[in-house]
Amino acid sequence: MARLNVNPTRMEMSKLKKRLATATRGHKLLKDKQDELMRQFVNLVKYNNELRKSVEAELQGALKDFVMARAVMSSEFLEEAVAYPKESISVEVGTKNIMSVNVPKMDFHRQLEGDEGSIFPYGFASTSSELDDSISKLYTILPKLLELAEVEKSTQLMADEIEKTRRRVNALEYMTIPSLQETIKYIRMKLDENERGALTRLMKVKDMIQAKN
Repeated sequence: MARLNVNPTRMEMSKLKKRLATATRGHKLLKDKQDELMRQFVNLVKYNNELRKSVEAELQGALKDFVMARAVMSSEFLEEAVAYPKESISVEVGTKNIMSVNVPKMDFHRQLEGDEGSIFPYGFASTSSELDDSISKLYTILPKLLELAEVEKSTQLMADEIEKTRRRVNALEYMTIPSLQETIKYIRMKLDENERGALTRLMKVKDMIQAKN
């Protein structure tokens, strides 16, 4: 490991020791953060998979009913029946913090127009029960669709943060900390050499003084 290019002095060694202590504490904190992010990420991925399977199954059921409705209704009646939505939906997108990661928090508001007791934008005289079933399922699945989008985006953002944290942990563990340790070791060796050299010179001076006397 390459050592830092510094002067081998006691002051410089003191500074490097402080940097090493800070880097070591930072490495521990980042490693703890990485472990907790991984734990929450794994839980989120499991929940995301379960939620996706549930949503896909319900969407498949709704699509099957819609296909059956198309089979028993004319295209003109079907298009006219669903041409004008019965409700309006607005979505509010905020954020929440998970281990310093800002993930989306979505809330939506539904507002039925006209008859508040019905979600169907048509009369029942010229439509089939399959179309009613399809629209009912789509109506109930919408909150899950929104939650799925929120969870999948959160998973992506947490994966990015885990990768960033992993790089920082590796940089500290395999580059910064070893470089500081190597440099401190080098300075300590240099200082010891200087002390031995100074002691040798003092002993020679002492011997010369004693020889003169």
